[in-house]
Amino acid sequence: MLDLQRQYEQVRAEVLAAVGRVCASQHYILGPEVEALERELADFCGARDAVGCASGTDALWLALAAAGVQPGDQVLTTPFSFFASASAIVRAGARPVFADIDPRTFNLDPAQVESSLRDSQSDKLRALLPVHLYGQCADMDLLQRLADEFHLSLIEDAAQAIGARWGSERSKTRNAGSMGVSAAFSFYPTKNLSAYGDAGLVTTDSPEMAAHMRRLRNHGSPRRYVHEELGWNSRLDAIQAAILRVKLKYVDRWNEARRQRATRYDQLFAAAGLTSVGGQPEAEQVERDHPRDAAPIQLPQTSAQAHHVFHQYVVRAHRREELREFLTARKIGTEIYYPIPLHLQSCFVYLGYREGDFPEAECAAKEVLALPMFPELTEGEQRWVVESIADFYC
Repeated sequence: MLDLQRQYEQVRAEVLAAVGRVCASQHYILGPEVEALERELADFCGARDAVGCASGTDALWLALAAAGVQPGDQVLTTPFSFFASASAIVRAGARPVFADIDPRTFNLDPAQVESSLRDSQSDKLRALLPVHLYGQCADMDLLQRLADEFHLSLIEDAAQAIGARWGSERSKTRNAGSMGVSAAFSFYPTKNLSAYGDAGLVTTDSPEMAAHMRRLRNHGSPRRYVHEELGWNSRLDAIQAAILRVKLKYVDRWNEARRQRATRYDQLFAAAGLTSVGGQPEAEQVERDHPRDAAPIQLPQTSAQAHHVFHQYVVRAHRREELREFLTARKIGTEIYYPIPLHLQSCFVYLGYREGDFPEAECAAKEVLALPMFPELTEGEQRWVVESIADFYC
């Protein structure tokens, strides 16, 4: 799925120099390196400020808490995402509320969000938390319109989307991290911009929210031994910040390499006669029914307004589990993001959702398969992946 060694060899000398600089400085937690990273990432995203923290999960919690989400509130999000998208809501004391996804993009469906909001009898909904899944921004134009109408804070879960953009001829192109009241990023080692450990960051245009998050990440303390509120220990360490500063210079180039490899996958699958185009009504029906002459692979679809950075290249696959076993036998890595929708996780049974409540998310969980995707992936390796999938379906 991913070869981190290939990327490390490109930046090895710079990374080791950055680590040495931190060790010589003796500033290991927060400090000048973290402050410099915050400035550079705020500039990169087009935001006024950024607050580094210990993980992407903590970034989500900080964003929610600083937006005023409190115990008893509700936050609407997607059921098809990594666990932290919902667990951070609970950690803030609130209750997750779900709406179904768009089957073409796997992102939160604005039409389903609107239906949920108009049908809701609750006055406790405080925020809307869309996820830019797999590196593609959710439809932020429509979601912002709904957030404004219903007086909700719009918070981006941009954990998988550093460098992604959203816009069209009719609307200004904006970067992930600059569209909501705040946005949470993860720099987990598998991400497009990755640390050599856990790390996260929140961007915002609000100085007040930034100051609040800086207190929250440091035990609610604006200065040493003074605690204005209960916070958490979520300080970013300087070594990770220094490493991220090195790699930030390359992330646009690496993202473009991912986009090129996604295009190559599309071409190889089409040439092999394996595919239907994601999101077309007839393709969706084919994928549900799987007649004998149906294409067994449905490719990912990119919205016209999206600049997709392909954190993952995810297809829908007929007989997915059998295909995955076949590829594993050929030493080809795959992964399922995500096999159980959040509303069906056992820890969320108290929310009262049942199987069938969000059919598109449930269908995606049964069909999605992530294929190897990283900037250094070779064309020969991609050919081997597609040829192996073709062999399976022969």
